[in-house]
Amino acid sequence: MDIGICVPSHVGDIDYVVRAESLGYSHAWLADSQMIWSDCYAALALAADRTSTIKLGTGVAITGTRPASVNAAGIATINALAPGRTFFGVGAGNTAMRIMGLPPQRIAQFDDYLQEIRPLLKGEESIVRHNDQEIPIRHVMPDKGFVNFEDPIPMYVSGFGPKSLALAGKHGDGAVLAMPASAAMMENIWRMIEAGGSVDRDNFYTTALTAMIVRKDHEPVDSERIRHECGAMAMASLHFAYDQWRNFGRQPPNAVASVWDDYINLLATYPEERRHQRIHMGHNCWVLPEEKQFLTADLIQATCLIGTQDELIEKLRALDQAGLNQVMNLPSFDPRFEVLEDVAEKVIPYV
Repeated sequence: MDIGICVPSHVGDIDYVVRAESLGYSHAWLADSQMIWSDCYAALALAADRTSTIKLGTGVAITGTRPASVNAAGIATINALAPGRTFFGVGAGNTAMRIMGLPPQRIAQFDDYLQEIRPLLKGEESIVRHNDQEIPIRHVMPDKGFVNFEDPIPMYVSGFGPKSLALAGKHGDGAVLAMPASAAMMENIWRMIEAGGSVDRDNFYTTALTAMIVRKDHEPVDSERIRHECGAMAMASLHFAYDQWRNFGRQPPNAVASVWDDYINLLATYPEERRHQRIHMGHNCWVLPEEKQFLTADLIQATCLIGTQDELIEKLRALDQAGLNQVMNLPSFDPRFEVLEDVAEKVIPYV
C-alpha cells in the first residue's frame, strides 16, 4: 500500500513535501480551498521545482470555483514541471464552496463537469456547455512546453456517497474516499463505484483520506498528544456534519451525539449571514480553543486512524487486500513534521 500526504496548500511550507519525498511517501495531495489556504497550483509549482520522485497533484481541485478549462490548464502546467508524476484529484467542494456561502455542485452538475474535463486532461477537444450553448474547446497551443499532455494525467474523483462514488467509477481513473473502517466496508465502497459502470479493480486507484497517528502502548485514544496531532481532522468532520444538518436536515452521526447540542448552540451565537465564515475556521489545520470541548474519544475514533504500530500495520494490510491502494495522511498543522517522521519510521516500511 502507498502512504501519501494531504497538504493544506501553503507556498511557504514546501519543505514539508520535500521531507515527505525523502522519507518515502508516495504522493502529495495539495488541497484546494481558496478562502483558507494558498492557491494549490502555485504551491504545486513550487513543490514540482524542488522534488523529483514524489507524485504531485490536487487534493482535491474544486469544480465550482474553476471552469473545466482552467483546472485542465492548471494541472497540465504542473505536468510540464513534473512530467509523469502529476495527477488530478477533483471534487465538488463542500468546504471550498460552503465557506463562500455557496453550495457545492449537485450530482448532475458534477457529472457534466467530469465529462467535460476528461478529454481536456488529454489535450483533446471537449464540448463545454455555457448557458444554452455547446462549445467545442481544446488547448490550441500545447507545444513549446506551456503544458504537458504527453504524459498521462490520471483523474481521481472524490466521492463520499453512493452517487458521487458512482461518478468516480463512470469517469475516473480512481477515487478519493473517506477512510473505510474495515475490509467489509471497502467492499461496499467498491459496489458503489461499480454502479457507475464497468471498473477494472486492478487498474482503478483508490485513496482514503484520514489522520493516521501511531498510538503508544496503553495510551488513551484521546490523550493530549493524539488530540494535538489529529484533532483538526476530527473537528473537520464535525464541521461537515453541521453543514449537512444545516443545509439538508440530515441527522448527525452517533459519534457526535454527546456534544451536538452544545456545538450547534455555540454556532448559533454567530450571525446567520456570516456563519458560513465561522463554521470551517481552523479547517484541517488546528482546533479553535472554544471547540476543544467537542474533541471526544468517540469523535476521534470515528474519523481518524489511530492504533499502535502493530494495529495499524494489520489494518492497512487488510485494507490493501480489499483493494485500497493508498492512505493519505492529514495531521494537524503544527505537529505535521513529527507525525510525518513517526509514520515514516513505524508504518511505511511494513506496508
